[in-house]
Amino acid sequence: MGVMSFQRRTTPGYQPASDRYETMPYRKVGHSGLKLPAISLGLWHNFGDDKPLQTQRDIVRRAFDRGVTHFDLANNYGPPYGSAESNFGRILRQDLAPHRDELVISSKAGWDMWPGPYGFGGSRKYLTASLDQSLERMGLDYVDIFYHHRPDPETPLEETLYALRDIVAAGKALYVGVSSYGPELTAEAAQFMAEEGCPLLIHQPSYSIVNRWVEDPGEDGESLLTSAADNGLGVIAFSPLAQGLLTNRYLDGVPEDSRVAARKSFSDDMLTPENLEMVARLNDIAQEREQSLAQMALAWVLREQGDYGVETVASALVGASSVAQLDENLDTLDNLEFTAAELTAIDDIARDAGINIWADATASRVHGD
Repeated sequence: MGVMSFQRRTTPGYQPASDRYETMPYRKVGHSGLKLPAISLGLWHNFGDDKPLQTQRDIVRRAFDRGVTHFDLANNYGPPYGSAESNFGRILRQDLAPHRDELVISSKAGWDMWPGPYGFGGSRKYLTASLDQSLERMGLDYVDIFYHHRPDPETPLEETLYALRDIVAAGKALYVGVSSYGPELTAEAAQFMAEEGCPLLIHQPSYSIVNRWVEDPGEDGESLLTSAADNGLGVIAFSPLAQGLLTNRYLDGVPEDSRVAARKSFSDDMLTPENLEMVARLNDIAQEREQSLAQMALAWVLREQGDYGVETVASALVGASSVAQLDENLDTLDNLEFTAAELTAIDDIARDAGINIWADATASRVHGD
């Protein structure tokens, strides 16, 4: 009598699209050898425990299938704090672990994370402990980029920068950067780190059609975009859609599932009649371009400008609550060109919408002294 053998049927694992690198443009980041996709996926919202893990998994897989290699996180992304990193870690283990060397994974620390005096700011203790926790949550040995998430007026700048230097030396991050630093502080930090042999790679500021603080001259007469470029840092723009204002979500009122309704970092006092009228007029230009308002807003951030052309902004960070929304944002890449008339028309309509909720953090420390 023959021996019967039983074989367990297994579900095939995730296989990324073979053409994933054919349509995504990759842009050089400052004075470095690193390139980022023109559009990166941010996990600030939609990747906490309040969202289905399968939806998150579908979004991440679709992003990678379309050439998105950069996934941007922070210690307190959720809700609750830490859950976005934990959920991304699960997706990484399930689907993307074999492709780790094709990915750029970033995290940050600086804003509120845990109770007590050591869970906020820029101290060596906070930055080191936070990154260790982030690595554990994601199941990683290192992140590709680690940011100081905001200036800290109570910690000596050199302490923060020495911590970033030592994090790279310890192999816990390949590159380091800053977020929401103003132009003067960025220049001082970059010069300090260059002398330490650990150049700052990247600056992550908020930037959109209706939030242009990075273009304005600071105390020394230089804008953040110029300061970053002159000091070798690339720029990756967060909130290029002005937290949803520059989408079609508010053209007909406030939907029940919006960030405004959910009280997520966007308050209804930003939806003034003037802002809504401005958005409607910008939407008219987008329609003439055969783009959605969100697509035009992303293309505008990624446009050629200044001495550095398309590399002025290396990448734009987008969030996504669904695969369809992600696809719409990525389809922006079909048309990144603007005529002079279009740019003038946008400038004539756009004004500051009062959505830069990070301005106080930037202003909290202008110089390192």
